[in-house]
Amino acid sequence: MNNWKWYLYTKDDIDQFEIEHQQNKSSRDWLNDNIQNKSNILEIEKNEQDQDVIKGSLVYEQQFNDQHDQKIFHFYLSQDQLITVNLDFSIFTHSSEELMEKHIRHAKTAVDGFLLIIRELLREYLCRIDEFEGELRELIWDIHEKNNTNILERIYKRRHELLVWNNLLIPIKELVMAIDEVYFDELESNKLFTRTQKRLKRTLYLINEYEAELDSIINLEEVVSSHRGNEIMKTLTVMTAIFTPIMAWGALWGMNFKFMPELEWKYGYLMSIIIIIVSMIAIYMYLKMKGWMGDLLKSKKKGTFFK
Repeated sequence: MNNWKWYLYTKDDIDQFEIEHQQNKSSRDWLNDNIQNKSNILEIEKNEQDQDVIKGSLVYEQQFNDQHDQKIFHFYLSQDQLITVNLDFSIFTHSSEELMEKHIRHAKTAVDGFLLIIRELLREYLCRIDEFEGELRELIWDIHEKNNTNILERIYKRRHELLVWNNLLIPIKELVMAIDEVYFDELESNKLFTRTQKRLKRTLYLINEYEAELDSIINLEEVVSSHRGNEIMKTLTVMTAIFTPIMAWGALWGMNFKFMPELEWKYGYLMSIIIIIVSMIAIYMYLKMKGWMGDLLKSKKKGTFFK
């Protein structure tokens, strides 16, 4: 393909790889070191032909509910060849596999072919992020209409999904930067590289914006929860204060001392009720006068916060 080769392998093709690359020690060492790898790796080195080589592994698919349910492919990129192991084209559900392979085969260089894979991967991410946006919009209005603990669970689930997206995109950003570092002179006027960079930038921009939006929602939930908690505590405090006279006078007159003159008063019962009621009303009026009975956020004076 235009003076460069693309080798596409699976784990079952290791023997074939050894045969086809028995003269290339660099690529064989790369495969032996990375074939069992389960995490992102990126290295830059020189091969036997003194060519710059970018090699490593990339986690390109990750399920949100299972840490170990992921897909990873291994890559070896030089000026004249691209080797990929375990790259599953079935994940590109929004692209035609045949058309994608056709574009890669018509790429001018191995670097362009690899950039096409990255660009299509980013396109897949963008399509899935659009689906995420719909779920986020629904969540925003559910908060307005029926806010409860289940909504809070959904908020933090969406937040975790964004963390996973970030975890997928950061290695891709590093990979694009490494390609720029190694092949800077060749990519200076490369439109494919520029478009890949812009697509990556757009994807990261969306993730960052949705993170900020979710953080705002979380802050809103914290304010609402704090306000409701304050309202509950205020209500309990006010009720306790108002009914304190009943408990105080009841405790006083519930004593069993031998000499209690109130027990002999003709109107003692009526007077005790009046004292209790007057005490309760006095406490209520005092709390109302201090502004502790109404809205905690409402000031007594217009144009002030604390007066």
